[in-house]
Amino acid sequence: MKLASLKHGRDGALVLVSNDLTRFASAEAIAPTLQAALDDWDDIAPQLEALALELKFHGGEPFDQAACSSPLPRAYQWADGSAYVNHVELVRRARGAEMPETFWTDPLMYQGGSDSFLGPHDNIPLGDENWGLDFEGEVAVVTGDVPMGVSVERSGEHIKLIMIVNDVSLRGLVPAELGKGFGFFHSKPSSAFAPVAVTPDELGDAWSEGKLHLPLVSTLNGHPFGKPNAGVDMTFNFHQLIAHAAKTRPLAAGSIIGSGTVSNKLDGGPGKPISDGGVGYSCTAELRMIETIESGAPSTPFLTYGDQIRIEMYDADGSCIFGAIDQTIVRYER
Repeated sequence: MKLASLKHGRDGALVLVSNDLTRFASAEAIAPTLQAALDDWDDIAPQLEALALELKFHGGEPFDQAACSSPLPRAYQWADGSAYVNHVELVRRARGAEMPETFWTDPLMYQGGSDSFLGPHDNIPLGDENWGLDFEGEVAVVTGDVPMGVSVERSGEHIKLIMIVNDVSLRGLVPAELGKGFGFFHSKPSSAFAPVAVTPDELGDAWSEGKLHLPLVSTLNGHPFGKPNAGVDMTFNFHQLIAHAAKTRPLAAGSIIGSGTVSNKLDGGPGKPISDGGVGYSCTAELRMIETIESGAPSTPFLTYGDQIRIEMYDADGSCIFGAIDQTIVRYER
């Protein structure tokens, strides 16, 4: 199934979307919101599947991605991992921080703000260009209820939906904030998810062993920026990330677990831009770090007013799976 939330009230209006993302059917008679569906997933999912089958053969209304909020406009929990340790290593080097060896064996995770996700085509408001706004292309899963202490072997049973996300970061605020020893807050503003969330069965063989084995494609100001494969160089899969998040507490239905920025190595070392024969990057911070290594200083700026970022993922047949995150940076006005 492919599910989306049209903009309506605080929590959106749940709809079923056709596989080709051209049509939708209201699911209001089954569940008014995606969160309501997740709260009672075992009973609701079969009804949604029946509606999806009906939509496959009968009508529906034209689907407009710009009319969507994030699938969950707000969520009970947004816990973002950093499963691509190559990305962690590069970004920490960029700010002169050592990387402990335990980062390769114990997942990193922070709890982000989940009360105000942006819509996939909403502008990104920026209060100050000096804050160093960066995009971060990631994969995320939505869980049902997860018991505390769930094992890695059983955690995958609780994955209900898969999404892609732009986890917006304000790089210029990170060093001072982490220097306080209490984690991210101001440096992690509202994130945005692609219009459509999909059930794992929609992905076929691309979803395997808790990883999504497809390139995550990002375009900056109309130019190709990255296409790293989300199933490559992922040190911790989603089964491990969920078990990590649930180590000391249960996770409520509708919890979102992020992969962290998708990042691929090249021949055992840092990646290369697409123009140089690599697969590029899912954020500007990695490119800036590599520029610093090669020439002593970064030459690629962070995003600023008027910049436009687009993130999407295609299946083996070239069809867009989740719809597009397509956002422009604008000056925040009170």
